[in-house]
Amino acid sequence: MFKNHLNIAWRTIKKDKLFTFIKTGGFAVGIAACLLIALFIRNEVSYDQHYAKKNQIYRVVFQGEIQGEVMKSTHFQLPFADALQSDFPEIIKAGKVNTIEIFGAGKRGFRLTGKKENTFEENFILADQEAFDILEIQLEQGDPATALTEPKSIVLSKSKAEKYFPNGNALEQTIFLDNDTSTPYTVTGVMEDVPESSHLDFDFLLPIEDTNQSWTNQNYFTYVLVNPNTNIQELEQKMTLIVEKYIIPAQMKRGRSANFIDVLRTAEYKLQPITDIYLKSDLKMQDGLKHGDVKFVWLFAAIAIFVLLLAIINFINLSTAKSANRAKEVGLRKTIGAFRNNLVNQFLTESVIFSVISFVLGIVLAWVLLPTFNEIASKNIEFPWTTWWFAPLMLMAALVVGILAGLYPAFYLSAFRPANVLKGTLSVGSKSGRLRSGLVVFQFTTSVVLIIGTLIIYRQMDFIINKELGYNKERVVVLEGTNILGNKIESFKEQLSSLSQVKNVTSTNYLPIDGGSRNGNTFMVEGQDDGGRGIPAQIWRVDYDYIKTLGIQLEKGRDFSKDFAYDSINSIIINTKMASELGLQDPVGKKLDNNSQVFEVIGVIEDFHFKSLKEDISALSLVIGSDVGAVSVKLEKGDPTEALASIEKVWNRNVPNQALNYSFLEQEFAQMHEDVQRMGKIFNSFALFAILVACLGLFALSAFMVEQRRKEISIRRVLGAPFKNIYQLLTLDFLKLIIISICIAIPIGWYLMSRWLEGFAYRISIGWEIFLTAGLIALGIAIVTISYQSIGAALLKPTKGLRTE
Repeated sequence: MFKNHLNIAWRTIKKDKLFTFIKTGGFAVGIAACLLIALFIRNEVSYDQHYAKKNQIYRVVFQGEIQGEVMKSTHFQLPFADALQSDFPEIIKAGKVNTIEIFGAGKRGFRLTGKKENTFEENFILADQEAFDILEIQLEQGDPATALTEPKSIVLSKSKAEKYFPNGNALEQTIFLDNDTSTPYTVTGVMEDVPESSHLDFDFLLPIEDTNQSWTNQNYFTYVLVNPNTNIQELEQKMTLIVEKYIIPAQMKRGRSANFIDVLRTAEYKLQPITDIYLKSDLKMQDGLKHGDVKFVWLFAAIAIFVLLLAIINFINLSTAKSANRAKEVGLRKTIGAFRNNLVNQFLTESVIFSVISFVLGIVLAWVLLPTFNEIASKNIEFPWTTWWFAPLMLMAALVVGILAGLYPAFYLSAFRPANVLKGTLSVGSKSGRLRSGLVVFQFTTSVVLIIGTLIIYRQMDFIINKELGYNKERVVVLEGTNILGNKIESFKEQLSSLSQVKNVTSTNYLPIDGGSRNGNTFMVEGQDDGGRGIPAQIWRVDYDYIKTLGIQLEKGRDFSKDFAYDSINSIIINTKMASELGLQDPVGKKLDNNSQVFEVIGVIEDFHFKSLKEDISALSLVIGSDVGAVSVKLEKGDPTEALASIEKVWNRNVPNQALNYSFLEQEFAQMHEDVQRMGKIFNSFALFAILVACLGLFALSAFMVEQRRKEISIRRVLGAPFKNIYQLLTLDFLKLIIISICIAIPIGWYLMSRWLEGFAYRISIGWEIFLTAGLIALGIAIVTISYQSIGAALLKPTKGLRTE
């Protein structure tokens, strides 16, 4: 019997190759999209799952209320981790990772002993031995118990060790950083490459040599390993004792007011599971690490489910669209004694065969598209051919989806009455279009929502890239790794400034882009008992040309000047936001205390964006200081090619045989929002998949309706009905469905995209023109799809439609 079912199914496939191609092709597209999304989601949720003790590892997060606003931070004082480990028996180990290095000290010169030429490397971090143990760093060479115990030691990743020491003997080798030949670093270990699915990304590990035990400077991430079965909420409550025992005494020693101390007492510490850092971080102060977005994971999961549903709906519609062709077969088989269950089994067998074929095509299509998807998503997802679960899961899915997709067509087709079929009429049920119309409304509602989402994401990205930022990012070249110049930096700047193609030059790695250095502290107005109005703010070390080079506007006061000797010691320039948060109407001349030094405000600059536009502009201050991680060069107008060639000549004079690394500030700014742009591209790609599948669904329904009304159309043609009337007859009903879909989709799309835009501090408004454009696009797609069937039916010769009547 099963062999007979297979033979009939094979004859059905060969009989109508175009129908088979559309049916399996549409299904395959849906399966490919669903599979790619599933692989993406699997990759996203796999982050930080590789730790053997992942359920015991947490990162500490500070949470406090300042001026009624809840602020969070992941930066702590150097002695904080030691205090946790000594004061709380629930904590087995507490370790530190240096945040300044993670935030990006820029590319650093890296040179082997005996070599003349530096290469430039990044992904350096500092950590202590406890963090080394907590993060379960595995060594292929070296002793894990002592890898970071000695000063000037360095641990390399396996890939970097193979790059620089191809003979395999990296231990005890010495290297120099930043062209400093007076301080060699000794390789004490070679670690396994950090998994891509880690929120920490580093290739070079250095020991922490900072000895500042102050409870006022906050520069370190703190990770803890807790005892199993620890009550985390109780431990978090106990950890507030740190404030009373260490932080408040340190601040009182500095003469802080009682109101300020009261504010400190509102501080709390939260323990964030290490498995939540990548996807579920909710921090106003970015930590500079790799992050995903759990909202996108849920969004793509919903898209995958909808695309698969759309594909199944197409399968059902295409099966029922050809019901008239199978009606006589059903009638004859029932007449000669076939039971309904035999027919159901026949049609389910066909459905499963179509499903298996579609799954094979879908898997191949997903495999072919995976490299392109990886490029769009900036991932390195591998197709799971060799995993034990892939083949059984795909086979089971093909069977289940085939059976589910075939249930309605099987019972629908097997229910035809032999007498009605052989008389030339079908049952009333075959003419009922409510279910099929409802399915098409569902399909196009989903498609219109995705079109709305695509338009809004595009407009938001365009808004971000072209928004006025408060500084001028055009024609600014950022020279990286300039700390290799050492004490030649000032001479290098002067040589660059003398070039006719150069307008200004500044030396600092504190730049308004990702990868720029960051340093935060708390500021108060000196001597002002203001109810604890100390505020957190960035304090950037810059030179005298920083404001001019980046085109930042000075609102009050003056810029730094070499004519005022004290500018290099205690002058500070703040932004408008910081002045407002400090409650200063006229900040110039006021004294600000930042826990370690008192500064005098000499100027106020207009606010400028130095973080992602997902976040509000926050308080920022500038002081004169030494930071030579990068040199930014503002070019004069014109072709930059000649200017870059001149800059490279100056570089080669100062650092012979060292490659020049540079980028444009404008490009770096675009990369700040690369994650959102990347997600937008993924969203758009799968939206196109869904729209394609929906169009096939509409094609299926139009084919069904033409099939059902073929005799009516032929009679109308015989009676003289013009082409226009028949075309309208076949299209108006569909257009009504599309209009209903648009009306349903608009409020859904508005709600979903409004929620998405809430993630941006600076965002577009959703205007009516977006919905109008989405509606017109949907109507256009629908008309083109319907017209193929409608025009063909309207031009069909009446004799063909009436030949069998």
